[in-house]
Amino acid sequence: MQSSFVVEAELWKYQGPAAWYFVSLPRAVADQIRPHAPKVGFGSVRVQACIGQTHWKTSLFPDKSTGSYLLPVKADVRRRESLQEGAQVVLFLEL
Repeated sequence: MQSSFVVEAELWKYQGPAAWYFVSLPRAVADQIRPHAPKVGFGSVRVQACIGQTHWKTSLFPDKSTGSYLLPVKADVRRRESLQEGAQVVLFLEL
């Protein structure tokens, strides 16, 4: 089973009261990650992520509306990599 992935996707901003930014994983990648999700809890998956030169530990969160996973991209990462909403990012994930 694959445990590392390279994804190209768009950075988007959650349109709610908090200014959260995410990358939605392609469904095909989510299908490969899903078997790694814990069988208890709400299905988040711990990962090490990398965009550009910035590495961090975080979790993927299941997105019921798309059947995929969301990766939160915190402000520090966006600042270091000069990312704005709508940017295409190349994301490296390690489970």
